[in-house]
Amino acid sequence: MSQALGEMEGIDQSLAQQYPEENKGWHFLEKEKAMKSKTAKILFGMAVVMGLVSALQAQENKPRPKIIAFGSDSPERGTTRVGYWNNEKNMGAGQFAIDYGRPVWRKEYEDTANFDKMTRGKVYRLGSNFWTTLDSDMPLTIAGKSIPAGMWYLGLHRSEDGATWSLVFIDPAKARAAHVDASEIERAPIAFKAPMTVEQAAESKDKLTIDLAFQKGNLKDVTLKIAWGKMQLSAPIQVPISAS
Repeated sequence: MSQALGEMEGIDQSLAQQYPEENKGWHFLEKEKAMKSKTAKILFGMAVVMGLVSALQAQENKPRPKIIAFGSDSPERGTTRVGYWNNEKNMGAGQFAIDYGRPVWRKEYEDTANFDKMTRGKVYRLGSNFWTTLDSDMPLTIAGKSIPAGMWYLGLHRSEDGATWSLVFIDPAKARAAHVDASEIERAPIAFKAPMTVEQAAESKDKLTIDLAFQKGNLKDVTLKIAWGKMQLSAPIQVPISAS
């Protein structure tokens, strides 16, 4: 068998020597065939790319839906609360709490010009994701402003000159009626504003932190503290409760 194959190879070589022009033509046909195959592959690749580009352009030109959905999976939130207990009756005597999202302080906020551009003369969002809320079952006096019992959405307002910060109270019913998201707080009607004291904190808070601080021997006086970065805002709260 191997001998026969060897003889056939010898015949092929002999024929190639006897008919060189035909042999050249055969090689030419093989080259032409390879070039056509390569060209076909290039054209196919170009067609695929053009198809993808056309599909992307069609998506870009497609009209945006009128309504879209958005949300977040278990975002970090903080809660601070002050509650009162009646030992004689063994029952609650009142409480109020603030619930809020905890945005992270960013390095760019330390640029005074950038921070002023974001906040001066504006109602500013307090917190992240859903509204920051104050829920109280008793009336409170915050920085001299009487705040009725109930649920309130909270925000911040900074004066045009940047010197004054105020805590903003928004009626949730009105915000809900207008479908106002917390991110567009400037659309919400303001019910009350309570001035806050501005301080420069010694330590920086990486995330927004809100505290209701009180002394056990003094039931009526509570201090609201808001800390973010090195900025700290505070306001006194008077609670209408009697120790007797």
